[in-house]
Amino acid sequence: MSLVDETSRTPVTAADVEHAVRLSVTALRAGLAADWGVQAGTLEWDCWETVEHLSDDLFAYAVQLGPAQPPLDGEVPYLWEAKRPGGPRNAVHADRAAGPAGLLQTLEASGALLTAMVRTTSPEVRAYHGHGVSDPEGFGAMGIVETLLHTHDVAEGLGLAWAPPAGLCDRVLARLFRDVPDDPDRWQVLLWVSGRADLPGRSRPEKWRWYGEPIG
Repeated sequence: MSLVDETSRTPVTAADVEHAVRLSVTALRAGLAADWGVQAGTLEWDCWETVEHLSDDLFAYAVQLGPAQPPLDGEVPYLWEAKRPGGPRNAVHADRAAGPAGLLQTLEASGALLTAMVRTTSPEVRAYHGHGVSDPEGFGAMGIVETLLHTHDVAEGLGLAWAPPAGLCDRVLARLFRDVPDDPDRWQVLLWVSGRADLPGRSRPEKWRWYGEPIG
């Protein structure tokens, strides 16, 4: 296992957020004609709901940084609600009449919001998250992890190819996870640490979380 070395760690940037979302949208556009009502990987949600949830994640991380005095003890009080029992609780809901292309447009828009907030917010700003008060880099890294993993879930459901860059995976692993295996396939490590895949010689985690608190 390797612990984070802050002196050698490459920070997560707004450009990384933008890149992750663009890669996701490009990959998912290959499935526009597919049935988005099928299950997304091992999730209890379908592919439409999962992208809607991802769009909501990116929006939520962006707005958490937005107030002049970001909250340190709770979320900015938008109304999050599920459209069905067991569905994701979102503040963002895409118009079904717009179809999958419109759904992906909401993902692009939410990604642009988070990119802008990570780019323009002082690194000294702190805001609440359930896994620890975090900074703009942390919220950006969280948004990337959500993007990479939920794109994996949807791609699995739609039968699409998806393999994000190793460097991007490595940077978010170093930012958000206290200790991770040093296996060279960083995407596989991210899938493993989130309970989605196996690594040789290692048990799959039954529970997982990240640590958003600023490093250093």
